[in-house]
Amino acid sequence: MTVRRLVRAVLPIVALVGITSCSVFSQALNSGPIAEANTKKIEKEILFRNDIVENAEDFLGTHYRSAGKSPGGFDCSGFVYYIMKEHEISMNSSAATQEKQGVRISKKEAKPGDLVFFRRSPGGRVFHVAMVYENEKSGMTLIHSTSGRGVVMDKLEESDYWSSKIMTFRSVVARK
Repeated sequence: MTVRRLVRAVLPIVALVGITSCSVFSQALNSGPIAEANTKKIEKEILFRNDIVENAEDFLGTHYRSAGKSPGGFDCSGFVYYIMKEHEISMNSSAATQEKQGVRISKKEAKPGDLVFFRRSPGGRVFHVAMVYENEKSGMTLIHSTSGRGVVMDKLEESDYWSSKIMTFRSVVARK
């Protein structure tokens, strides 16, 4: 069992505990149909996001191919396009146009399945997109297709190359 799959089993419980631990909200959230609906919505979103990144993880090691949008080879935006399509999320085909989709979020708000866009300079053109695999206090792990290594995972903070690029974060995962 991979760590991701183990986390998937435990996350709904952790999310529920985190939401209900705040005493101000716990009475309202822990009573009646509203509480049940909120809990189910959160669990469903967590499971959906985990399905997305587990699917992406299945393609680790896939070769890079310029303009590639299939398991025969992916470029960065083609990888995002393919994975999201598998989960019925419609995406544009280039990183620059993908950045205009969804909702802008902060790095802190980024969750598995959200997207990170890179620029070489402020105001410069988007040249790369990656998917958030996990975002923890210890750092953010990305899964993406790179021209030199194909589909790989990288710790953002441990990569001088990626961490030095200007980033924007977007969520295209509808709140299920």
